[in-house]
Amino acid sequence: MLRLLTFTTLFPSSAQPNHGIFVENRLRHLLEDAPVAATVISPSWWFPSTHPRFGVWSRHAAVPRREERRGLVVHHPRAITVPRLGMYTAPYALYHAARRCLRRLVAEGLEFDAIDAHYLYPDGVAALFLAREFARPLAITARGSDVTELPDHAIPRRQIARAIAGADALIAVSGGLRDRLVELGAPPDKVTVLRNGIDTAQFHPGPWPGFGDRAAARAKLGFTRPTLISVGGLIPRKRHDMTIAAMALLPDWDLGIVGAGPEHAALAAQAGGQVRLLGPRPHGELAAYFGAADASVLASSREGWANVLLESMACGTPVVASRIPGNPEVVREAAAGLIVDENTPEGIAAAVRKLSPDRAATRRYAEGFGWAETSAGQYALFRRLTGRS
Repeated sequence: MLRLLTFTTLFPSSAQPNHGIFVENRLRHLLEDAPVAATVISPSWWFPSTHPRFGVWSRHAAVPRREERRGLVVHHPRAITVPRLGMYTAPYALYHAARRCLRRLVAEGLEFDAIDAHYLYPDGVAALFLAREFARPLAITARGSDVTELPDHAIPRRQIARAIAGADALIAVSGGLRDRLVELGAPPDKVTVLRNGIDTAQFHPGPWPGFGDRAAARAKLGFTRPTLISVGGLIPRKRHDMTIAAMALLPDWDLGIVGAGPEHAALAAQAGGQVRLLGPRPHGELAAYFGAADASVLASSREGWANVLLESMACGTPVVASRIPGNPEVVREAAAGLIVDENTPEGIAAAVRKLSPDRAATRRYAEGFGWAETSAGQYALFRRLTGRS
């Protein structure tokens, strides 16, 4: 049995059930597919109040110190952040919080063979400190903005280079992120591409609990005309504003946006009668939203491997996605949907008009992206790191 310590701030909790769901999904499928056991340390930021008026900080405060999810034991030690300096102090804060927790767990009998870390900064830097202190091999998974955006800042860039150099192995969730890691100094033979998969038992063409079949789901959600769905945080890099702008060129279509974030007020002001902001939804409900729609749009300026594209396809709904690294690796055939010619409202509208959906073919395409291949790749990598190959 291979024993892993998974370390990341990107992991769901009872207080934030959708946060980092992609990390949990990859780990639980690894445990199902291979002889692996895992303990998770996922630090949360300390805050004194759980009152909702404090927004995301109150949700950090509500995260339990320890919980079990899908048979995994997850520890959430508290790290202290410094206002205005958090970007620079975060690796050290996470390290000290995790170190205390891990020392206690080891004293209580925890044994682990390797550290499985996610997100290069600040998580990967903190994981490097832990790997050195506890003398265990370390693999860090790059997931997106940790290598496409954060290196634009001088101090994080130096620390990211430190993590790249110190890790025993690097995992990229797409070929585009692998190329970016190499640009940042990673030796090519140190990087393994292991894409995310899709749980086709959870994401399927229906019927869905609480929503019924596609016709019933459309009626419940109020989708009365051809409808686009866009799922993602209301943050600048998702570029929901561009998708909304495209609706002026698609007068016969409506748009539903699922997500929450700081751009809510600006997007609500921009949205006209064709657009509804549907708010955040539990991950378990997303299949019904995807399946009820006629097409899914992802206009992001940056992505690592966009899980929402596969989730939509698995529900039989084709996608229109921006032409950025990573997306063409997901949308490779006409059955999947289209990559826009230009990342503009006009490009989105033109791609939507070109779609010729075959929902059964879209579902079949998504079925080729199961988790077994990724689990086998992870298992082989960690066996190699721990000298068991």
